[in-house]
This record gives sequence, C-alpha cells and structure tokens, in this order.
Amino acid sequence: MTTTTHVTDLYPTRGATEVATPRQDPVVWGSPDTPGPVPASDLQALDRDGFLAVDQLIGPDEVEVYKRELDRMVGDPAIRADERSIVEPKSQEIRSVFEVHKISEVFANLVRDERVVGRARQILGSDVYVHQSRINVKPGFGASGFYWHSDFETWHAEDGLPNMRTISVSIALTENYDTNGGLMIMPGSHKTFLGCAGATPKDNYKKSLQMQDAGTPSDEALTKMASEYGIKLFTGKAGSATWFDCNCMHGSGDNITPFPRSNVFIVFNSVENTAVEPFAAPIRRPEFIGARDFTPVR
Repeated sequence: MTTTTHVTDLYPTRGATEVATPRQDPVVWGSPDTPGPVPASDLQALDRDGFLAVDQLIGPDEVEVYKRELDRMVGDPAIRADERSIVEPKSQEIRSVFEVHKISEVFANLVRDERVVGRARQILGSDVYVHQSRINVKPGFGASGFYWHSDFETWHAEDGLPNMRTISVSIALTENYDTNGGLMIMPGSHKTFLGCAGATPKDNYKKSLQMQDAGTPSDEALTKMASEYGIKLFTGKAGSATWFDCNCMHGSGDNITPFPRSNVFIVFNSVENTAVEPFAAPIRRPEFIGARDFTPVR
C-alpha cells in the first residue's frame, strides 16, 4: 500500500484572489559559523535585500571556456531538437537550454566548483542538489524579456517545493549593460510571498517558458511593491554573478540592442527541502525543469 505524506501549504497561491503572505522561512539558513566563501557582511546583505552581487566569480579565461560551450550547444542541431531547448516564438532562435549540467560536462564542472556550490551550501545550511540549470541566450535585436514574477511561486505551485530554501545564481557570460535586457529585482521583496490569482493550466510550462502568464502578479500589486522596495538593475562584466533568493520579485526587459546577453543559471535547493507533489497545479512539470533527482552535488 502506498501512503502519501501530507505537507502543510505555507504559501497558498493560484486561488480565486491574490493573497500576500509574510515569509515563513529564513533567508540565510546557515549559522554564522557555517564555513564558506561568503563573508558575514554579505550574508547580512543577502538577508536584507534578497540578493548578492559578486563582481568576478569566474575569470576571463574561464568565461571563454563556458562561452565556447554555450555557442557549441546553441549551434548543435541535436540539442536544438531536444525538448530541453526553448526557442524564441518570433525569431525561432534558441532562448534557453535546460538541464545543462546533465547535457554538458563543462557546465557540470561549473556546478561542482566550490566557488559556486560552496556558496549555495553556506547560504542554505545543508548539502544541496540542482533543482534546475540552464543557459540563457538573449541575442540582440529583439530577444524577449520575462515579466515580473517570483521563482518560488512557480516552484511551489508547479514543482512542489515546500519551503523557501532555494538559491539561484546567474553567471554572466557576456557583459550586462543597463540597456540589453538585464536582470531587475525589487530589493526586500523576498520577505513577502505574493500568491497569484488564477488556476494553473495543464502543461502550463510549454507556454510559460516563452512568456510567463499563470503565476504573474497584478499591476496593482507590482505598483505597490515597486513603490515600497524600488527596482535594482544588475550590470557587470562577463564573469560577474548575481545570487538571489527564490522569492525575489524579478524580471527582465526585451533586448533591442545589438549586444547579446548570455548567462548560465543554476538553482540550488536544500536536500532537506526536496519536492513533493505540486501545491497548485494538476501535474508536475518535467524533470528537466523541476528536478526529482535529489542527489547532493559533490
């Protein structure tokens, strides 16, 4: 006989109305004496703002290695035909390739790099596994952006992550200017969970990976949050990185400049926060988007 473990839903979403819930979880789970590469002052800033910028996480020579691998993958017809590749609706150019740490040994090595996974372990206070990884390609002249959203809202509703014990890192492989569709975050927004209105369509992921719809906040809520928290735009050289909490309200604009914006994006989740059944979706998303392999990164 199969038994199902009941997990309390701390963060209701996708109901009839939009509901704001105070955060029930820590931001930094590690104790002050947890070893790792993040200074105490940076951990305090992460707790306060929800993000942490690192000017140079990887060096120029390493950037070239990862950039060549990104270009190789984007140009590979077999990878383009793989369901893990998402293409731009208009240009039909590759927008993202998911599960890159399983497709590419080059990116698998980056995930295992202590400068990367060591920070995740320190912040989350435990061993970690990869909930999601991808390369994002934002070519010039019209690559579309992503509307405002909280990643945790989707990962909770559609992947079944119970708690906010998940951290993301976006590592720039091209320069992030203030004009080419960079990441925007509302500092401090991670302290409030905004449960969105409206049910989750079946196979919602097929549409949401190109353009977010279900799980997006109302204009009124976004206006209130932006007025309270402001908006921070991230720029930086290739090799810089932005770590941000799973519940940060964030988004990015279209890239209408000639300058591409590419990055590798890794989501680390605590092994003590493994996914259960979705809290607000009829079915799980595919495992290449929301992992069910909880093997710790070594």
